[in-house]
Amino acid sequence: MTSGAPRTLAEDLRARGDEALATLLRARPDLLSPVPNDLTQLATRAATRASVVRALERLDRFTLQTAEALAVMPDGGAYSVLRALMTGDAADKATDAALPHAVESLRAQGLVWGGEDRLRLVRTARDLLAPSASVPSPTGLGPSVAEATSGMSPARLQEILADAGLPATHDPMSAVAALADLFSDRKRMKKLLATAPDGATGALGKLAWGPPYGEVGDAIAPVRAATATTPVQWLLARGLLLPAGQHNVVLPREAALHLRAGRAHRTVEPAPPAVTPVEHSPQAVDGTAAGQAFNAVRTVEELLKAWETGGPPVMRAGGVSVRDLKRVATTLDVSETMAAFWLELAYAAGLLASDGELDEAYAPTPASDDWLRLPAQDRWTALAAAWLSATRVAGLVGSRDSKGRALSALGPELDRSLAPEVRRRVLELLAALPEGASAAPAELLDRLRWDRPLRGGSGTDALRAELLRWTVTEAELLGLTGRGALAGHARALVEPARTVPRRRTSANANANANVNAATNAATNAAITPAEAAAAAEAAASRLAPLLPEPLDHVLLQADLTAVAPGPLEAPLAEMIGVLADIESKGGATVYRFTPESVRRALDAGRTAADLHAFLAEHSRTSVPQPLSYLIDDVARRHGRLRVGAASAYLRCDDDALLSELLADRRASGLGLRRLAPTVLAAQSAPETLLERLRAMGFAPAAESADGDVVITRADAVRTPRRAAPTPVTDGPPVPDGTLLGAAVKAIRAGDRASTAVHRESVPAPAARGGLPRTAAAETLATMQAAVLTGDSLWIGYVNADGAASQRVIGPVRVEGGFVTAYDHTADEVRTFALHRITGVSELADDPA
Repeated sequence: MTSGAPRTLAEDLRARGDEALATLLRARPDLLSPVPNDLTQLATRAATRASVVRALERLDRFTLQTAEALAVMPDGGAYSVLRALMTGDAADKATDAALPHAVESLRAQGLVWGGEDRLRLVRTARDLLAPSASVPSPTGLGPSVAEATSGMSPARLQEILADAGLPATHDPMSAVAALADLFSDRKRMKKLLATAPDGATGALGKLAWGPPYGEVGDAIAPVRAATATTPVQWLLARGLLLPAGQHNVVLPREAALHLRAGRAHRTVEPAPPAVTPVEHSPQAVDGTAAGQAFNAVRTVEELLKAWETGGPPVMRAGGVSVRDLKRVATTLDVSETMAAFWLELAYAAGLLASDGELDEAYAPTPASDDWLRLPAQDRWTALAAAWLSATRVAGLVGSRDSKGRALSALGPELDRSLAPEVRRRVLELLAALPEGASAAPAELLDRLRWDRPLRGGSGTDALRAELLRWTVTEAELLGLTGRGALAGHARALVEPARTVPRRRTSANANANANVNAATNAATNAAITPAEAAAAAEAAASRLAPLLPEPLDHVLLQADLTAVAPGPLEAPLAEMIGVLADIESKGGATVYRFTPESVRRALDAGRTAADLHAFLAEHSRTSVPQPLSYLIDDVARRHGRLRVGAASAYLRCDDDALLSELLADRRASGLGLRRLAPTVLAAQSAPETLLERLRAMGFAPAAESADGDVVITRADAVRTPRRAAPTPVTDGPPVPDGTLLGAAVKAIRAGDRASTAVHRESVPAPAARGGLPRTAAAETLATMQAAVLTGDSLWIGYVNADGAASQRVIGPVRVEGGFVTAYDHTADEVRTFALHRITGVSELADDPA
């Protein structure tokens, strides 16, 4: 090893700057849970299996191929060896250009350390990627000659050397090295294979690109060149095939690399697959997407309105039943698949939840009232942001879990941690295209596979393909895309203001560009809440001009209908929704006035005069006479009957009306009997009595215990305050810049304390390998002296929980049994109890 070269990953990290450490922690946020005490602990944590697996899953294909090549080359090999494995005997300009970026990316993530003369892959990563008999290598290479011959007798090794035309050696290690050198020598191997019988090179060719193991009749029987009768025996005699069991042989790595012309991979992919743009008019894309965005907001509003007086019950296993999902689909006039999407979207945005009562049911949350009061563009950004970060996947509704149970909307088992990554990445790929350009889903899927080939383990590729299909469909429904292209207002959400704008390139330039560093996790940045809010504001400001302006009027028709030629202002929409029923939707909404709808408005506390004034104020046409008559007629009959609680009673000042009701056969099931000329008693509950009387054509009003009319409101049912569901992630979030800066400072301070050079304490043996130990009097005297001189000290300290630690402090004041000092380890001023200090030692070199 060259002088000054790091001997461990910890030493390598110690030599890096603060920005490099911040890059490492940003790429692998799991290393921060909790913040390591020093760089040695950081290096140890970075080499754990779980952390390395997570880091490997976030490598793009070419960077992963580079790591795989490092795993099969000797540990501590030079960059030239790695380059030879990646390019082989032929020149490859694209690989030569991309390889330094890939190595730097691996180094930035703490998977590779050392200089170009000695590149070292973290041992855990080597164990995960290197070939072995039990775990096939992703490169298809088998074990080295040394590994394959580890159990072979020295005599047998000498026989193989002799049959391969090599001189005898004095020890097995030299024999193995000689055989490996032969297989690695292009000229000698070519000459040796030229003498092979027919079929021998064909047998090697079948194993060259993996798997490197083959099956034979008897692999462990010693075979000499003179007695070999088959091509396989010829290869066994010369060590080109080595025994791997009673009936198995293996092609040594060195021989396979010769057959591959020195390449570790059959196909190297230094650049991502091309994503070919399909051009559209940006104005047409934005207009289409804005229309879909407006429709998304209206659909969620309609869903909330349908459930505002109480939604369906929660099934015992969670979620809504198939029957209730069909009802939602009918209400929204969409398919059941789309109904599940809108339900999940409202749930992800925190607008719907279960009420948590004994008979649990779904209902709007208090946050839905705040959402409904927002402008349309702000309502849309809330929905879009919730969809981007949600891990729940509506497309899974109706499928079966591993136990054969159907997955229901709003039910459990719908979380997939891969979903947010796929959604955001698809939109980022669309954002990288020219404005107004779309792309084929198959090309987007190829690019996703290149970006994260290991993401999620086995079985994920099928899920990733489904997630991409659902993402394309849902983004169009939500108005993030139009005609398959990313809308202008959606770019602000995908490309926050703090990121560097992407350079718009042609398809060919995009295909040939080396984007390894850009797509690698090491370059990803965290988005703070303030930045997310700024992005949402920018998206809303771009969407607002594209949305129709809310109207303050309707057009009343003589056929008891009202036409809203566009979206209505919130107060107007709310009132007209109570006073009339929606008959048809579209560019213009048609409302129909009926006796039931007018009664609904009266039940909500409005009077006939209020309704006449409201219609006169908000109609651009005169109020038709039939509508005025309808309101007056319903109002005249409204409240003549009063329903209260006995089980229930019925009260009316018109005893003739009560007599008519008693004689009506339709009321026979209510159990009515006269208590007084103006009062009937019923055996039915008040709610049932109200519903039946209304079905019979009457207009009863509910009455309170005080005799007052009960005003019913459509928004009476709300859940307790509920937060939006937390996405289920497979790791900690990416830390922001403030946290990274504090973490790097704390790690540096802790490392300085653990590696500080100090004078030995008394007694010296107790200080070595542990905390310093000094008498209380000596501790106090040393502290007081340090206050006067301004020197820093190395101390041992035991906190109230009994946890011992070592620190480097700069004492400022000593009084009352306490020391006030600047703690270099924590980078802040702290107070230490003298009786908890185990000992003190002066530093050889003051770190301050």
